[in-house]
Amino acid sequence: MDALLSKGRTLIEQAQRILVFSGAGLSTESGIPDFRSPGGIWSRYDPSDFYFHKIISDEGAREAYWRMSSEYWVTMRDALPNPAHLAVKRLEDAGKLEAVVTQNIDRLHHKAGNSPERIIEIHGTAFTVSCLTCGKPYDREAIEAVLRSGVKAPYCEACGGILKPDTISFGQSMPMDKMERAMHTAAVCDLCIVLGSSLVVYPAASVPEEALRNGARLIIINRDPTHLDQSADLLIHESIGGVLHTMIASEAR
Repeated sequence: MDALLSKGRTLIEQAQRILVFSGAGLSTESGIPDFRSPGGIWSRYDPSDFYFHKIISDEGAREAYWRMSSEYWVTMRDALPNPAHLAVKRLEDAGKLEAVVTQNIDRLHHKAGNSPERIIEIHGTAFTVSCLTCGKPYDREAIEAVLRSGVKAPYCEACGGILKPDTISFGQSMPMDKMERAMHTAAVCDLCIVLGSSLVVYPAASVPEEALRNGARLIIINRDPTHLDQSADLLIHESIGGVLHTMIASEAR
């Protein structure tokens, strides 16, 4: 492990424009369960009920969606950044971080102190809610208060439209502005660090692929194998927090 950490420190030291790409494996180390993990949300709900077309067309599906979302929200709201999130913040403090492209909707990179303008949430965030008709934004806690009052599926107070957390559901269009920013960052970075992503969800997984195509070095820290493992300059199948904290803390000195 010492040799791997040393190589990681060298790659980070040599880099000037680092892209961090984070996935669910990073959040699980802060106590947020992966949807797909044993005992996770999908073991208690049917994911097919939460496709975007069902959410907007079926009142029953919409009510089930809000039950699931509220259950997950409580865990995310109270979660705290782990050592890996804080290590990513140190990359920004050192002037090396180009951007964080995250699949996570939990705002833990924000809680860790990274600049919001450097965080690209390509799957959105659970911390805000919007009307799908007029776009009126709502604070998540305000909507949760409405749900606790007995409302099963909230509607927009301005136009009566359907309200939904600002996350990307199955079948919902990706935010093109965020994807464009993510792909641009991938095109200009000189090092891409993948943290806790299985790299199976597209188009998000195309971001580190784009970095590789443009000559960036690649570090993957993930418990399970990915299809880019053979292309990585450094591959570590261990706890993300412990590895990255040690690697970046040592490099920063």
